[in-house]
Amino acid sequence: MTMGQTDFFPQEIIRNKRDGAVLSDAEIEFMVGGLTSGAISESQIGAFAMAVFFNGMNMEERVALTRAMTHSGTVLDWSDAGFDGPVLDKHSTGGIGDKVSLILAPVMAACGAAVPMISGRGLGHSGGTLDKLDSIPGYNTTPDLETLRRTVKRAGCAIIGQTAELAPADGRLYAIRDVTATVESLSLITASILSKKLAAGLDGLVMDVKYGTGAFASAFDEAHSLAESIVSVANGAGLPCAALLTDMNQALGRSAGNALEVQESIDHLSGLKRDARLHEVTMSLAAEILTIGGLSNDIDDGRAKAEHSLSSGQAAEHFTRMVAELGGPADIMARGAKHLPEAKVICAAAPTRPGVVTAVDARALGIAIMGLGGGRRRAEDDIDYSVGLGEIAAIGERSDTERPLCIVHAATEADAHRAAVEIRAAFTIGDEAPPKAPVVRRRVGPDKPLDQT
Repeated sequence: MTMGQTDFFPQEIIRNKRDGAVLSDAEIEFMVGGLTSGAISESQIGAFAMAVFFNGMNMEERVALTRAMTHSGTVLDWSDAGFDGPVLDKHSTGGIGDKVSLILAPVMAACGAAVPMISGRGLGHSGGTLDKLDSIPGYNTTPDLETLRRTVKRAGCAIIGQTAELAPADGRLYAIRDVTATVESLSLITASILSKKLAAGLDGLVMDVKYGTGAFASAFDEAHSLAESIVSVANGAGLPCAALLTDMNQALGRSAGNALEVQESIDHLSGLKRDARLHEVTMSLAAEILTIGGLSNDIDDGRAKAEHSLSSGQAAEHFTRMVAELGGPADIMARGAKHLPEAKVICAAAPTRPGVVTAVDARALGIAIMGLGGGRRRAEDDIDYSVGLGEIAAIGERSDTERPLCIVHAATEADAHRAAVEIRAAFTIGDEAPPKAPVVRRRVGPDKPLDQT
Protein backbone atom coordinates (compact mmCIF):
# COMPACT_ATOMS: atom_id res chain seq x y z
CA MET A 1 0.00 0.00 0.00
CA THR A 2 1.29 3.45 -0.86
CA MET A 3 2.21 6.22 1.53
CA GLY A 4 -0.74 8.27 2.71
CA GLN A 5 -3.16 5.36 2.53
CA THR A 6 -2.38 3.72 5.88
CA ASP A 7 -5.21 5.60 7.60
CA PHE A 8 -7.85 3.76 5.55
CA PHE A 9 -9.82 0.85 7.01
CA PRO A 10 -11.25 -1.73 4.59
CA GLN A 11 -14.50 -1.99 6.51
CA GLU A 12 -15.08 1.76 6.23
CA ILE A 13 -14.56 1.70 2.46
CA ILE A 14 -16.94 -1.29 2.23
CA ARG A 15 -19.47 0.61 4.34
CA ASN A 16 -19.19 3.69 2.12
CA LYS A 17 -19.83 1.71 -1.04
CA ARG A 18 -22.56 -0.30 0.65
CA ASP A 19 -24.34 2.97 1.40
CA GLY A 20 -23.97 4.21 -2.17
CA ALA A 21 -21.07 6.62 -1.75
CA VAL A 22 -18.65 7.49 -4.55
CA LEU A 23 -15.17 6.21 -3.64
CA SER A 24 -12.06 8.30 -4.11
CA ASP A 25 -9.14 7.17 -6.28
CA ALA A 26 -7.10 6.69 -3.10
CA GLU A 27 -9.73 4.44 -1.51
CA ILE A 28 -9.93 2.29 -4.64
CA GLU A 29 -6.13 2.07 -4.90
CA PHE A 30 -6.02 1.03 -1.22
CA MET A 31 -8.48 -1.83 -1.82
CA VAL A 32 -6.65 -3.05 -4.93
CA GLY A 33 -3.29 -2.83 -3.16
CA GLY A 34 -4.60 -4.92 -0.28
CA LEU A 35 -6.21 -7.36 -2.71
CA THR A 36 -2.90 -7.86 -4.52
CA SER A 37 -0.73 -8.18 -1.42
CA GLY A 38 -3.19 -10.25 0.58
CA ALA A 39 -3.35 -7.60 3.32
CA ILE A 40 -7.13 -7.42 2.92
CA SER A 41 -9.02 -10.65 3.60
CA GLU A 42 -11.05 -12.56 1.03
CA SER A 43 -14.21 -11.99 3.09
CA GLN A 44 -13.65 -8.24 2.94
CA ILE A 45 -12.94 -8.30 -0.79
CA GLY A 46 -16.09 -10.40 -1.25
CA ALA A 47 -18.11 -7.86 0.73
CA PHE A 48 -16.59 -5.03 -1.34
CA ALA A 49 -17.50 -6.85 -4.57
CA MET A 50 -21.06 -7.35 -3.34
CA ALA A 51 -21.36 -3.65 -2.45
CA VAL A 52 -20.17 -2.74 -5.94
CA PHE A 53 -22.54 -5.32 -7.43
CA PHE A 54 -25.59 -3.69 -5.82
CA ASN A 55 -24.58 -0.02 -5.99
CA GLY A 56 -22.32 0.07 -9.04
CA MET A 57 -19.57 2.56 -9.79
CA ASN A 58 -19.64 5.75 -11.81
CA MET A 59 -17.25 6.20 -14.74
CA GLU A 60 -14.57 7.92 -12.65
CA GLU A 61 -14.61 5.02 -10.16
CA ARG A 62 -14.45 2.45 -12.98
CA VAL A 63 -11.45 4.23 -14.52
CA ALA A 64 -9.71 4.35 -11.13
CA LEU A 65 -10.41 0.65 -10.47
CA THR A 66 -9.20 -0.32 -13.94
CA ARG A 67 -5.99 1.70 -13.60
CA ALA A 68 -5.25 0.32 -10.13
CA MET A 69 -5.76 -3.26 -11.31
CA THR A 70 -3.64 -2.61 -14.41
CA HIS A 71 -0.72 -1.44 -12.29
CA SER A 72 -1.05 -4.32 -9.80
CA GLY A 73 1.57 -6.16 -11.88
CA THR A 74 3.74 -5.81 -14.96
CA VAL A 75 2.70 -3.34 -17.66
CA LEU A 76 4.30 -4.33 -20.95
CA ASP A 77 6.34 -1.71 -22.80
CA TRP A 78 6.86 -2.29 -26.52
CA SER A 79 8.77 0.93 -27.21
CA ASP A 80 12.07 -0.93 -27.67
CA ALA A 81 10.59 -3.96 -29.50
CA GLY A 82 11.28 -2.54 -32.96
CA PHE A 83 7.74 -2.99 -34.26
CA ASP A 84 6.95 -1.17 -37.50
CA GLY A 85 3.30 -0.47 -36.63
CA PRO A 86 0.99 0.24 -33.69
CA VAL A 87 0.28 -2.39 -31.02
CA LEU A 88 -3.37 -3.34 -31.48
CA ASP A 89 -5.74 -5.98 -30.15
CA LYS A 90 -9.32 -7.23 -30.18
CA HIS A 91 -11.36 -8.77 -27.37
CA SER A 92 -14.65 -10.67 -27.50
CA THR A 93 -17.12 -11.32 -24.71
CA GLY A 94 -17.41 -14.85 -26.13
CA GLY A 95 -19.92 -17.06 -27.86
CA ILE A 96 -20.55 -20.31 -29.74
CA GLY A 97 -18.27 -20.85 -32.73
CA ASP A 98 -16.49 -17.53 -32.17
CA LYS A 99 -13.24 -18.11 -34.04
CA VAL A 100 -12.80 -14.49 -35.13
CA SER A 101 -9.47 -14.03 -33.32
CA LEU A 102 -7.82 -16.82 -35.34
CA ILE A 103 -8.64 -14.95 -38.55
CA LEU A 104 -8.50 -11.34 -37.36
CA ALA A 105 -5.07 -11.42 -35.69
CA PRO A 106 -3.20 -12.39 -38.91
CA VAL A 107 -5.38 -9.97 -40.92
CA MET A 108 -4.34 -7.13 -38.59
CA ALA A 109 -0.70 -8.22 -38.82
CA ALA A 110 -0.83 -8.32 -42.62
CA CYS A 111 -2.13 -4.74 -42.56
CA GLY A 112 0.85 -3.50 -40.52
CA ALA A 113 -0.19 -3.93 -36.88
CA ALA A 114 1.75 -5.64 -34.11
CA VAL A 115 -0.73 -7.94 -32.38
CA PRO A 116 0.15 -9.46 -28.98
CA MET A 117 -3.34 -10.92 -28.50
CA ILE A 118 -3.85 -12.15 -24.95
CA SER A 119 -6.80 -14.56 -24.97
CA GLY A 120 -8.59 -16.86 -22.57
CA ARG A 121 -9.84 -20.40 -22.21
CA GLY A 122 -13.43 -21.56 -22.39
CA LEU A 123 -15.78 -20.09 -19.81
CA GLY A 124 -19.05 -21.91 -19.15
CA HIS A 125 -20.83 -22.78 -22.39
CA SER A 126 -18.57 -20.48 -24.43
CA GLY A 127 -15.47 -21.81 -26.20
CA GLY A 128 -12.03 -20.30 -25.58
CA THR A 129 -9.47 -19.17 -28.14
CA LEU A 130 -6.59 -20.80 -26.25
CA ASP A 131 -8.39 -24.16 -26.20
CA LYS A 132 -8.78 -23.96 -29.97
CA LEU A 133 -5.06 -23.27 -30.42
CA ASP A 134 -4.15 -26.06 -28.00
CA SER A 135 -5.60 -28.46 -30.58
CA ILE A 136 -2.64 -27.60 -32.85
CA PRO A 137 0.22 -30.00 -31.96
CA GLY A 138 3.19 -28.19 -30.43
CA TYR A 139 1.57 -24.73 -30.29
CA ASN A 140 2.67 -22.99 -27.07
CA THR A 141 -0.09 -20.80 -25.65
CA THR A 142 2.01 -19.81 -22.62
CA PRO A 143 5.38 -18.61 -23.97
CA ASP A 144 7.80 -16.45 -22.01
CA LEU A 145 7.96 -12.72 -22.72
CA GLU A 146 11.02 -13.03 -24.97
CA THR A 147 9.27 -15.63 -27.16
CA LEU A 148 6.20 -13.42 -27.32
CA ARG A 149 8.29 -10.44 -28.47
CA ARG A 150 10.14 -12.53 -31.06
CA THR A 151 6.93 -14.02 -32.43
CA VAL A 152 5.19 -10.65 -32.80
CA LYS A 153 8.33 -9.24 -34.44
CA ARG A 154 8.62 -12.10 -36.95
CA ALA A 155 4.99 -13.05 -37.53
CA GLY A 156 3.23 -9.80 -36.71
CA CYS A 157 0.91 -11.54 -34.25
CA ALA A 158 0.92 -13.97 -31.35
CA ILE A 159 -2.21 -15.33 -29.71
CA ILE A 160 -1.30 -16.43 -26.19
CA GLY A 161 -2.67 -16.69 -22.65
CA GLN A 162 -2.44 -14.24 -19.77
CA THR A 163 0.69 -14.53 -17.64
CA ALA A 164 0.63 -14.31 -13.84
CA GLU A 165 2.52 -11.00 -14.04
CA LEU A 166 -0.24 -9.18 -15.93
CA ALA A 167 -2.97 -7.63 -13.74
CA PRO A 168 -2.66 -10.15 -10.89
CA ALA A 169 -5.32 -8.27 -8.92
CA ASP A 170 -7.83 -9.30 -11.57
CA GLY A 171 -7.03 -12.98 -11.13
CA ARG A 172 -7.60 -12.87 -7.39
CA LEU A 173 -10.68 -10.67 -7.62
CA TYR A 174 -12.25 -12.88 -10.30
CA ALA A 175 -11.77 -16.00 -8.16
CA ILE A 176 -13.54 -14.25 -5.28
CA ARG A 177 -16.32 -12.95 -7.54
CA ASP A 178 -16.82 -16.46 -8.90
CA VAL A 179 -17.73 -17.83 -5.46
CA THR A 180 -19.66 -14.79 -4.20
CA ALA A 181 -22.17 -14.46 -7.09
CA THR A 182 -20.77 -11.09 -8.20
CA VAL A 183 -19.40 -12.02 -11.64
CA GLU A 184 -22.18 -10.15 -13.48
CA SER A 185 -21.29 -6.70 -12.12
CA LEU A 186 -20.95 -4.26 -15.03
CA SER A 187 -18.29 -2.24 -13.21
CA LEU A 188 -16.22 -5.28 -12.27
CA ILE A 189 -16.52 -6.87 -15.74
CA THR A 190 -15.28 -3.63 -17.30
CA ALA A 191 -12.27 -3.41 -14.99
CA SER A 192 -11.49 -7.11 -15.43
CA ILE A 193 -11.39 -6.93 -19.24
CA LEU A 194 -9.59 -3.61 -19.54
CA SER A 195 -6.98 -4.08 -16.81
CA LYS A 196 -5.50 -6.98 -18.77
CA LYS A 197 -5.62 -5.06 -22.05
CA LEU A 198 -4.03 -1.94 -20.56
CA ALA A 199 -1.34 -4.11 -18.96
CA ALA A 200 -0.56 -5.46 -22.43
CA GLY A 201 0.66 -2.00 -23.48
CA LEU A 202 -1.78 -1.49 -26.36
CA ASP A 203 -2.15 1.51 -28.66
CA GLY A 204 -5.72 0.58 -29.60
CA LEU A 205 -8.48 -1.95 -28.89
CA VAL A 206 -11.67 -3.06 -30.60
CA MET A 207 -14.33 -4.91 -28.60
CA ASP A 208 -16.74 -7.53 -29.94
CA VAL A 209 -19.63 -7.45 -27.44
CA LYS A 210 -22.09 -10.24 -28.17
CA TYR A 211 -25.77 -10.54 -27.32
CA GLY A 212 -28.30 -13.33 -27.81
CA THR A 213 -28.98 -16.92 -26.77
CA GLY A 214 -25.31 -17.94 -26.96
CA ALA A 215 -23.86 -14.85 -25.25
CA PHE A 216 -23.34 -14.10 -21.57
CA ALA A 217 -25.40 -10.93 -22.11
CA SER A 218 -28.53 -12.41 -23.67
CA ALA A 219 -30.41 -9.10 -23.88
CA PHE A 220 -29.29 -6.45 -26.37
CA ASP A 221 -29.72 -3.59 -23.86
CA GLU A 222 -27.50 -5.39 -21.35
CA ALA A 223 -24.77 -5.90 -23.97
CA HIS A 224 -25.12 -2.28 -25.09
CA SER A 225 -24.60 -1.04 -21.53
CA LEU A 226 -21.47 -3.20 -21.23
CA ALA A 227 -20.13 -1.89 -24.56
CA GLU A 228 -20.69 1.72 -23.49
CA SER A 229 -18.98 1.07 -20.15
CA ILE A 230 -15.92 -0.56 -21.73
CA VAL A 231 -15.54 2.12 -24.42
CA SER A 232 -15.95 4.98 -21.93
CA VAL A 233 -13.52 3.53 -19.37
CA ALA A 234 -10.94 2.50 -21.99
CA ASN A 235 -10.85 5.93 -23.56
CA GLY A 236 -10.90 7.53 -20.11
CA ALA A 237 -7.85 5.45 -19.17
CA GLY A 238 -6.01 6.52 -22.33
CA LEU A 239 -6.68 3.47 -24.53
CA PRO A 240 -8.44 4.32 -27.84
CA CYS A 241 -11.33 1.88 -28.13
CA ALA A 242 -14.56 1.22 -30.03
CA ALA A 243 -17.02 -1.67 -29.78
CA LEU A 244 -19.35 -3.54 -32.10
CA LEU A 245 -22.45 -5.31 -30.81
CA THR A 246 -22.81 -8.58 -32.72
CA ASP A 247 -25.50 -11.24 -32.89
CA MET A 248 -24.96 -14.51 -31.03
CA ASN A 249 -28.45 -15.92 -31.49
CA GLN A 250 -26.86 -18.74 -33.49
CA ALA A 251 -23.37 -20.16 -33.90
CA LEU A 252 -20.86 -17.91 -35.64
CA GLY A 253 -19.60 -19.74 -38.70
CA ARG A 254 -20.30 -23.36 -39.56
CA SER A 255 -18.43 -25.14 -36.77
CA ALA A 256 -18.20 -25.14 -32.99
CA GLY A 257 -15.52 -27.16 -31.22
CA ASN A 258 -11.80 -26.64 -30.92
CA ALA A 259 -10.07 -28.46 -33.80
CA LEU A 260 -13.09 -27.99 -36.07
CA GLU A 261 -12.92 -24.22 -35.56
CA VAL A 262 -9.20 -24.16 -36.30
CA GLN A 263 -9.86 -25.96 -39.59
CA GLU A 264 -12.68 -23.54 -40.46
CA SER A 265 -10.33 -20.62 -39.73
CA ILE A 266 -7.69 -22.18 -42.02
CA ASP A 267 -10.32 -22.59 -44.74
CA HIS A 268 -11.39 -18.97 -44.27
CA LEU A 269 -7.84 -17.64 -44.46
CA SER A 270 -7.08 -19.72 -47.55
CA GLY A 271 -10.33 -18.79 -49.27
CA LEU A 272 -11.47 -22.40 -49.60
CA LYS A 273 -14.72 -21.68 -47.69
CA ARG A 274 -15.95 -18.48 -46.05
CA ASP A 275 -19.15 -18.22 -44.04
CA ALA A 276 -20.83 -14.87 -44.73
CA ARG A 277 -21.74 -14.00 -41.10
CA LEU A 278 -18.28 -14.89 -39.80
CA HIS A 279 -16.70 -12.86 -42.59
CA GLU A 280 -18.87 -9.81 -41.87
CA VAL A 281 -18.00 -9.76 -38.16
CA THR A 282 -14.28 -10.24 -38.85
CA MET A 283 -14.08 -7.57 -41.55
CA SER A 284 -16.13 -5.09 -39.52
CA LEU A 285 -13.85 -5.50 -36.51
CA ALA A 286 -10.78 -5.26 -38.76
CA ALA A 287 -12.01 -2.00 -40.29
CA GLU A 288 -12.55 -0.52 -36.82
CA ILE A 289 -9.18 -1.48 -35.34
CA LEU A 290 -7.19 -0.47 -38.43
CA THR A 291 -8.85 2.95 -38.30
CA ILE A 292 -8.27 3.28 -34.54
CA GLY A 293 -4.61 2.40 -35.06
CA GLY A 294 -4.10 4.86 -37.93
CA LEU A 295 -3.45 2.09 -40.46
CA SER A 296 -6.44 3.14 -42.58
CA ASN A 297 -7.97 6.48 -43.44
CA ASP A 298 -11.51 5.46 -42.52
CA ILE A 299 -13.77 2.44 -42.07
CA ASP A 300 -14.19 1.82 -45.82
CA ASP A 301 -10.42 1.99 -46.36
CA GLY A 302 -9.86 -0.34 -43.41
CA ARG A 303 -12.30 -2.91 -44.77
CA ALA A 304 -10.68 -2.77 -48.21
CA LYS A 305 -7.22 -3.35 -46.72
CA ALA A 306 -8.51 -6.23 -44.59
CA GLU A 307 -10.17 -7.84 -47.60
CA HIS A 308 -6.93 -7.49 -49.61
CA SER A 309 -4.94 -9.18 -46.83
CA LEU A 310 -7.14 -12.25 -47.31
CA SER A 311 -7.38 -12.27 -51.11
CA SER A 312 -3.61 -11.78 -51.48
CA GLY A 313 -2.80 -14.63 -49.09
CA GLN A 314 -0.82 -12.34 -46.80
CA ALA A 315 -3.01 -13.02 -43.75
CA ALA A 316 -2.59 -16.77 -44.28
CA GLU A 317 1.19 -16.30 -44.38
CA HIS A 318 1.14 -14.44 -41.05
CA PHE A 319 -0.97 -17.21 -39.48
CA THR A 320 1.49 -19.83 -40.74
CA ARG A 321 4.44 -17.90 -39.29
CA MET A 322 2.71 -17.40 -35.94
CA VAL A 323 1.96 -21.11 -35.57
CA ALA A 324 5.53 -22.10 -36.51
CA GLU A 325 7.14 -19.50 -34.20
CA LEU A 326 5.08 -20.79 -31.28
CA GLY A 327 6.05 -24.43 -31.87
CA GLY A 328 3.32 -25.67 -34.18
CA PRO A 329 3.69 -27.34 -37.60
CA ALA A 330 5.04 -25.11 -40.37
CA ASP A 331 2.61 -26.64 -42.89
CA ILE A 332 -0.57 -26.03 -40.86
CA MET A 333 -2.26 -24.11 -43.70
CA ALA A 334 -1.59 -26.73 -46.33
CA ARG A 335 -2.02 -29.84 -44.19
CA GLY A 336 -4.27 -28.87 -41.31
CA ALA A 337 -6.30 -32.08 -41.50
CA LYS A 338 -3.11 -34.11 -41.04
CA HIS A 339 -2.18 -32.32 -37.81
CA LEU A 340 -5.53 -31.64 -36.15
CA PRO A 341 -7.19 -34.40 -34.09
CA GLU A 342 -10.19 -36.19 -35.62
CA ALA A 343 -13.14 -37.58 -33.67
CA LYS A 344 -13.75 -41.32 -33.62
CA VAL A 345 -17.48 -41.00 -34.39
CA ILE A 346 -18.89 -38.63 -37.03
CA CYS A 347 -22.63 -38.66 -37.72
CA ALA A 348 -25.49 -36.41 -38.82
CA ALA A 349 -28.11 -34.84 -36.54
CA ALA A 350 -31.30 -34.59 -38.61
CA PRO A 351 -34.22 -32.32 -37.62
CA THR A 352 -37.39 -33.69 -36.05
CA ARG A 353 -39.16 -32.77 -39.29
CA PRO A 354 -38.15 -31.15 -42.58
CA GLY A 355 -38.43 -27.37 -42.61
CA VAL A 356 -36.67 -24.05 -42.24
CA VAL A 357 -34.54 -23.14 -39.21
CA THR A 358 -36.36 -20.23 -37.57
CA ALA A 359 -34.47 -19.98 -34.26
CA VAL A 360 -31.54 -21.54 -32.40
CA ASP A 361 -30.77 -21.82 -28.70
CA ALA A 362 -27.04 -21.25 -29.19
CA ARG A 363 -26.31 -21.75 -25.50
CA ALA A 364 -27.78 -25.25 -25.75
CA LEU A 365 -25.33 -25.99 -28.58
CA GLY A 366 -22.48 -24.95 -26.29
CA ILE A 367 -23.79 -27.18 -23.52
CA ALA A 368 -24.00 -30.08 -26.00
CA ILE A 369 -20.36 -29.55 -26.94
CA MET A 370 -19.41 -29.56 -23.26
CA GLY A 371 -21.26 -32.86 -22.93
CA LEU A 372 -19.18 -34.26 -25.78
CA GLY A 373 -16.02 -33.34 -23.83
CA GLY A 374 -15.20 -30.19 -25.79
CA GLY A 375 -15.43 -27.89 -22.75
CA ARG A 376 -14.77 -27.90 -19.01
CA ARG A 377 -17.19 -28.38 -16.14
CA ARG A 378 -14.31 -27.77 -13.73
CA ALA A 379 -11.06 -25.85 -14.25
CA GLU A 380 -8.98 -29.04 -13.97
CA ASP A 381 -10.98 -31.01 -16.57
CA ASP A 382 -9.23 -32.25 -19.70
CA ILE A 383 -10.66 -31.34 -23.12
CA ASP A 384 -11.19 -33.58 -26.13
CA TYR A 385 -10.09 -31.20 -28.88
CA SER A 386 -11.52 -33.38 -31.66
CA VAL A 387 -15.21 -33.19 -30.70
CA GLY A 388 -17.80 -30.62 -31.66
CA LEU A 389 -20.33 -29.70 -34.32
CA GLY A 390 -19.64 -29.16 -38.02
CA GLU A 391 -21.70 -27.88 -40.95
CA ILE A 392 -24.17 -26.16 -38.60
CA ALA A 393 -27.35 -25.00 -40.33
CA ALA A 394 -28.02 -21.27 -40.09
CA ILE A 395 -31.28 -19.48 -39.37
CA GLY A 396 -33.25 -19.20 -42.60
CA GLU A 397 -31.83 -22.37 -44.15
CA ARG A 398 -33.83 -25.48 -44.90
CA SER A 399 -32.92 -28.66 -43.03
CA ASP A 400 -33.95 -32.25 -43.66
CA THR A 401 -32.36 -35.70 -43.85
CA GLU A 402 -30.29 -34.59 -46.86
CA ARG A 403 -29.18 -31.36 -45.16
CA PRO A 404 -28.97 -32.14 -41.40
CA LEU A 405 -28.90 -29.59 -38.59
CA CYS A 406 -25.20 -30.35 -38.16
CA ILE A 407 -22.59 -33.09 -38.18
CA VAL A 408 -21.74 -34.36 -34.70
CA HIS A 409 -18.09 -35.23 -33.98
CA ALA A 410 -17.93 -37.41 -30.86
CA ALA A 411 -15.74 -39.87 -28.98
CA THR A 412 -18.43 -42.58 -28.74
CA GLU A 413 -21.73 -43.54 -30.36
CA ALA A 414 -23.51 -42.93 -27.05
CA ASP A 415 -22.08 -39.41 -26.82
CA ALA A 416 -23.11 -38.70 -30.40
CA HIS A 417 -26.68 -39.93 -29.81
CA ARG A 418 -27.07 -37.86 -26.64
CA ALA A 419 -25.72 -34.73 -28.37
CA ALA A 420 -28.07 -35.24 -31.35
CA VAL A 421 -31.08 -35.26 -29.01
CA GLU A 422 -29.91 -32.01 -27.38
CA ILE A 423 -29.21 -30.42 -30.76
CA ARG A 424 -32.68 -31.23 -32.14
CA ALA A 425 -34.20 -29.56 -29.09
CA ALA A 426 -32.02 -26.47 -29.63
CA PHE A 427 -33.31 -25.83 -33.17
CA THR A 428 -36.78 -24.47 -33.95
CA ILE A 429 -38.10 -25.66 -37.31
CA GLY A 430 -40.84 -23.79 -39.18
CA ASP A 431 -42.20 -23.39 -42.68
CA GLU A 432 -40.94 -19.91 -43.58
CA ALA A 433 -37.63 -18.13 -43.01
CA PRO A 434 -37.78 -15.27 -40.48
CA PRO A 435 -36.64 -11.75 -41.42
CA LYS A 436 -32.87 -11.62 -41.75
CA ALA A 437 -31.18 -10.00 -38.75
CA PRO A 438 -27.91 -8.05 -39.13
CA VAL A 439 -24.93 -9.80 -37.56
CA VAL A 440 -23.35 -6.43 -36.66
CA ARG A 441 -26.13 -4.43 -35.06
CA ARG A 442 -24.52 -1.36 -33.56
CA ARG A 443 -21.24 0.47 -33.15
CA VAL A 444 -20.30 2.16 -29.89
CA GLY A 445 -17.37 4.56 -30.04
CA PRO A 446 -16.04 7.61 -28.28
CA ASP A 447 -18.35 9.48 -30.66
CA LYS A 448 -22.14 9.04 -30.97
CA PRO A 449 -23.13 5.37 -31.48
CA LEU A 450 -24.26 4.47 -34.98
CA ASP A 451 -27.44 2.38 -35.00
CA GLN A 452 -27.41 -0.12 -37.86
CA THR A 453 -30.84 -1.68 -37.23
